[in-house]
Amino acid sequence: MKPDLNQIIERIEPVNPEWIQKAQERTAQLALPPRALGTLHDISERLCGIQKSLSPSISKKAVIIMAGDHGIVSEGISAFPQEVTGAMVQNFLAGGAGINALTRYVGADVRVVDMGIIPDFQPDQLKGGDKLIIHKIRKGTHNFLKGPAMSREEAMQSVQYGFDSAGQLFENGLDILGTGDMGIGNTTASAAIGAVLTGADLADMTGPGTGLNAAGVLHKRRIIENAIFHNRPNPRDGLDVLSKVGGFEIGGIAGLILAAAVYKKPVVIDGFISTAGALIAYALCPTVLDYMFSGHCSEEPGHRLMLNHLGMSPILSLGMRLGEGTGAALAMGIMDAAAHMFCEVMTFEEAGVAGKER
Repeated sequence: MKPDLNQIIERIEPVNPEWIQKAQERTAQLALPPRALGTLHDISERLCGIQKSLSPSISKKAVIIMAGDHGIVSEGISAFPQEVTGAMVQNFLAGGAGINALTRYVGADVRVVDMGIIPDFQPDQLKGGDKLIIHKIRKGTHNFLKGPAMSREEAMQSVQYGFDSAGQLFENGLDILGTGDMGIGNTTASAAIGAVLTGADLADMTGPGTGLNAAGVLHKRRIIENAIFHNRPNPRDGLDVLSKVGGFEIGGIAGLILAAAVYKKPVVIDGFISTAGALIAYALCPTVLDYMFSGHCSEEPGHRLMLNHLGMSPILSLGMRLGEGTGAALAMGIMDAAAHMFCEVMTFEEAGVAGKER
């Protein structure tokens, strides 16, 4: 019998600070000026804490792309048609998208989960279909301007499916997971989630998404404002926020993060949509923050506000806004470098080099 959401949350434990302290003590002995590699030291020490080891390794990597369609698209909030969601899922599987190029570069696998896209794809009929997992809850969320995006039960199901998708990989030896997304309309849902859970002004949280002009952004903001007013999501209840103004793939991302915390594995959060999922996971269980790394800061204006709310600093800031898990994938390369640095740089004693005088 699978654990329910409450049982999943009960299994999450904080990272033991003693292992981070042990890692910091080794860092202080490395044949380098004190903390000369900056954030790489912070990353490697956190990996040691998560893995309870002074030989951190993240050699087995994967990105899971959660895909879902959104009923709110009917309100004209996207510059791209809804059909793009299904088309991009096929492109991910075929290996021709941005995320595929970057995951090949960093040595990570890609999995795609159909959480609720409109097309019905059969894995055995698609190129790369062995990378597709079907957890379709429904063919897209409801238009949340006219009522909740989904039921509370569907919201719980989306989180559970995310947990199951990641859990299977972790049980097969995965060291580190990156979160990705695909779903036309999901920046609108993410902005709504971000505004509710951070308390930020919608004018600051709402951005152009796939390329809206100024008038389009204003229209999008007004749609979100009206939807929040009518649905009244409870900011103290992450599942309520997800069900009222969220998306199936966003719930799935929250589930990926919960799984990483249960299995005590690092999880790299991608951009705006993934961080909306992180906000949901954090609302459900704040301890997940111990296992999360922010891959990058998106050009979507609300992303920085979300990261500030979580107290997270992005590893990269490259002006990216693609989604798909691309920022998470690139950050994994930096994190891998940090782990190698920690393991391979000799201490002053090992290298026979005079250390810093006290």
